[in-house]
Amino acid sequence: MSVAFVKEESAETAAETQLPDRPVSLHPNLVTETGLKALEHALQVAREAFEAANAVEDVNERRRQAAGPARDLRYFSERLRTAQPMPPPADNETVAFGSTVTFSRDDGRVQTYRIVGEDEADPKAGTISYVSPVARLLLGKSVGDVVTIGEQELEVMTIA
Repeated sequence: MSVAFVKEESAETAAETQLPDRPVSLHPNLVTETGLKALEHALQVAREAFEAANAVEDVNERRRQAAGPARDLRYFSERLRTAQPMPPPADNETVAFGSTVTFSRDDGRVQTYRIVGEDEADPKAGTISYVSPVARLLLGKSVGDVVTIGEQELEVMTIA
């Protein structure tokens, strides 16, 4: 019988369904309380998706459906294992991890971001990673301080 008509596990099929690991940052995995909860939730979602995929009877389809959740399980497990929860900022005198900072740009734009961990960062939602260029310049600054990024100056307006 031709192998074209036999459903067997093969190394080739297995290799096709293995996804490369998501890259893990080399920076310390600092997280806010919200970020830690988000990582825990993401791990739970990945675990549920992996379990659902493993319920599929066809071995090749099971592998295909489990590939993404398996990768996410590895990633979020590692991120939770290395998470370093940070306390909220002690005061609003200087920009710190967890601070919400409002600054103005030379072009008149005023922007507000909360400085958070890498997995939590979403600039469209108003959060930036503590390792982003803007956050790195703002950390430790006070209201009225001016920093330069590229050809632009940013002035710290408020810290919350």
